Amino acid sequence: MGDHDTVKERLRAALCADDPWTALFAPNADRPGGLAEAVEELYRSDTDRASRPYLTWLLRTLGEPGDAVLLRLFAEPEFPAADRRDLLTTAVSRGLRLPAELLHAYAGQAPASGGEGARAGVAPAPELVDAMGLSGDPSFLPRLGALLGDPAAPRDRAALALGRLGAREWTEQIAGRLSEVTGLGHTAFVVALELMDDPAAVPHLLRWLAESGEERVYDVHHALVRLTGRDPLLPEGANRAAYGAAVRAAWADGRTERAPATVRNLVVESAALARFSVDGGAGRIRGDFDPPSPGGAWPRWDRSLTFDGKPLYGVGSLCDTCELGLTLLDWPDDEAARIAARMRGRLARLDRIDAALLAEFSPVLGELETGHYRALLLDLPLERVTEPARSWWFRRVAAGAEEDDVSEYAEGQPRGSLARRRALPARRARPRRPGAPHIRRRSALAAAGGARCGDRRPARGRDRGGGAARRRGPRLDRRPVRGGPARGAVADRRGAGRPPPARRLRGRRRAGPGAPARPRGHGRRR
Repeated sequence: MGDHDTVKERLRAALCADDPWTALFAPNADRPGGLAEAVEELYRSDTDRASRPYLTWLLRTLGEPGDAVLLRLFAEPEFPAADRRDLLTTAVSRGLRLPAELLHAYAGQAPASGGEGARAGVAPAPELVDAMGLSGDPSFLPRLGALLGDPAAPRDRAALALGRLGAREWTEQIAGRLSEVTGLGHTAFVVALELMDDPAAVPHLLRWLAESGEERVYDVHHALVRLTGRDPLLPEGANRAAYGAAVRAAWADGRTERAPATVRNLVVESAALARFSVDGGAGRIRGDFDPPSPGGAWPRWDRSLTFDGKPLYGVGSLCDTCELGLTLLDWPDDEAARIAARMRGRLARLDRIDAALLAEFSPVLGELETGHYRALLLDLPLERVTEPARSWWFRRVAAGAEEDDVSEYAEGQPRGSLARRRALPARRARPRRPGAPHIRRRSALAAAGGARCGDRRPARGRDRGGGAARRRGPRLDRRPVRGGPARGAVADRRGAGRPPPARRLRGRRRAGPGAPARPRGHGRRR
């Protein structure tokens, strides 16, 4: 199937199908030789120009070969404006770095954010602003900076673009305009300050914290923790007003130096459950938001479990209706492996949790981020799944795709049409690789206990965290577990043969009532 003409015929047949999106999965899954080149040839053909949106989507899924084609196609100005915009949007979503001269030329021809032709004083389209931020070229700084004060411009994207460029000369401009933006725009400005990692933002944030409304407290507190390293312990179970008051009180004296980590409030409730708090945690082991995805609407979305800032596991988003899984991003550094090895031997012989055990592990617990924790002693009988048909994960995603195709998002759109495709939830556009080898429980895990956390975003529905080794040992859990069965899966991006981690650190940082609410209606509800 690697013959060039054969590949082209397969692509044309897929594009003529009743549902081209589904039909395109077959050649994409097979990845015949020369697939990216065949897509490029069809894209350039006038005969197939109506299929260009499908072909652009396919290029997005092909990795580096597709990226090279995207850059070549975008560089040719003879394509219609709508096609070039689609190519640029796709290149941005891939995080590609486009040449500055190409973007300058495009900026003189491209539609502006309001759909008008580019004119002096008219704001550029959001995807162009994103591309400027990815370019690494400082020549865009004056134009991006000018957008910060224009309410009609995509100034949230401009702030993030300046953050990606590391333009610290704009720190005070962004920090000084926090009072002008609300909602996701405010979050984007704060995240931009985090990307710049500039201590000069701290005095502005402290002043703004004292003046801002409660709905903005979480973002400002998060940025102060990231920029100073100081992570004060906040009360558990506080409502929005109490949370806001606690955050303001914690920073009221202006102190930004990090105090030594302390493990406190230890309560051993049973041989299988203990609770404790970490105050002033070093945060070397941290679950936090990833940098914002280029072109994404949410400045804070996906999260990862990190060690010394290095992402180890992708955890997923805070969406109420999205699956929770652990996806292995990279194997721990030597130091993390040594810590795990030291704990593994002790935990293998463990039959109960007590104060002496937690005191023994207190140096390691101090490396966690600040928060309230539960240590649970659990047996997790797990197995590695390599055949998709045996996986509940695979069956769920397959069923979800069918349900999405008849969901309210796509109602009234012709089956297989571009409009229908764009109306479907984002999960369908970004397959979760359910066929990948992964680790799961052999049976459902009965969860117990109610939501008892100072998080405005309580755990809803089912707890689907997954273990990664059949061992008896405590689970450090920062997320409240609610009733219902729990299942889990850990996808290994690096394929089979990689040993599972020895212990699982699962959960969510307490974020408090000021945290941004999770989006509702994203995907289907269960």
